[in-house]
Amino acid sequence: MPSRLPVALVLAAAALASVSGCGTGGTSGSGTDAAPHTQQAAPLSPLSGADGTGGTATVTVSPLPSELAGLGARTLAEVPGNARQVVIVTGRGKNSPLSRVVLYRRTANGWDAGATWAAHNAKEGWRADHRAGDLRSPVGVFALTDAGGRLGDPGTRLPYDHAPVGFSIGGTGFAGEPLAGSFDYVVAINYNRRPGTSPRDWTRPEGAGKGGGIWFHVDHGGPTHGCVSLSEPHMKTLLRTLDPALHPVVVMGDAASLAR
Repeated sequence: MPSRLPVALVLAAAALASVSGCGTGGTSGSGTDAAPHTQQAAPLSPLSGADGTGGTATVTVSPLPSELAGLGARTLAEVPGNARQVVIVTGRGKNSPLSRVVLYRRTANGWDAGATWAAHNAKEGWRADHRAGDLRSPVGVFALTDAGGRLGDPGTRLPYDHAPVGFSIGGTGFAGEPLAGSFDYVVAINYNRRPGTSPRDWTRPEGAGKGGGIWFHVDHGGPTHGCVSLSEPHMKTLLRTLDPALHPVVVMGDAASLAR
């Protein structure tokens, strides 16, 4: 990953960050990994068809039951033992921008799944070693700790950054669809970001080359730069359902990767 970037380039990217997200390396829009969509500019149930940072407290890790559909042993091993909410995003294929989303909650009887929601991911699909600008969504397990949006808090328990200007976006997406309203509601995915800050925070702990600004946000009818997008009603449901006391995480990737 590049460790030395020209000062001018860094400052220019930082300026975009305040209004972009979604996998571009900046504050992402459409989950733009630190870069907004090229034209300025991502709940939940059993699969059918087709990071937060750790604290110093000791956590009792118990085996995860197999009811988290579609996840293989290697992927399950990455799910924190204290997670009681798991959002699974399963891509249709490694190179597909289409995916489905299911929210699971752990109960005394195992994992209870919600409904399946259609979603978009990055234009070129998925990549385990995500890089800024590759137009792929990162594969992995990441904490969900922060939210925000252009519109007011719809009733989430997550810290919510209401910024009508900061989350505004215009232009068109890859399919020529308008991007306006995409960031009305967002949930930051803790890929290469600092937990406990606004989704618009530019900090990239692993360096700019690893991208960032990966979010759940409102679907605009086409692929994203790196984010996962859901319909507005589903985004609002996701926001109202996620509970930091349950240590929610997202498990995301193409089906083959998640099954490992």
